Amino acid sequence: MINKQSLWFVTLFSLILVLSIYYVTISDNSLEKILGNNLEETALVSNETTLSSELVALRVKEDEEVLKEMENYQQILLDSTKTSEEKSDAYNSLMTLNSKKGQEQEMEEAIKKEYQLDSFVKIKDNNITITVSTNEHNANLANNIIRTIRQMTDKERYITVKFQE
Repeated sequence: MINKQSLWFVTLFSLILVLSIYYVTISDNSLEKILGNNLEETALVSNETTLSSELVALRVKEDEEVLKEMENYQQILLDSTKTSEEKSDAYNSLMTLNSKKGQEQEMEEAIKKEYQLDSFVKIKDNNITITVSTNEHNANLANNIIRTIRQMTDKERYITVKFQE
């Protein structure tokens, strides 16, 4: 059965996900109205850490998909007509989804730490797709990234590295 603490965790995680998607998609004009004239100071910092627009688009798309899945599972959890087995399956799926998202973030952080490259990681079934934002496209870098990610996984997975400029 689902306890209140788990339900609150899922609810708060969903809220954070929605707010992060909103923040990524908000226009500069709206942001300027919200923040006032402090936008110039933050622009200097954000220029240093700009991500490829393709990586941002991939992240937003993935976040939207995750949000839809989470909403479906939450509806099952809150539906009084569903059986306890269906609710248990939905809860387990939510936890798996959350765990997968955590693994993706850990892998992105490892690539950032070790290679100083911005990346996007997507785990689907036994496949891991890594999109790296760099001007350097060589097999040696791809092999090193694959080795790093393979050390982080507990089971054998098919790993693909794509380069984006």
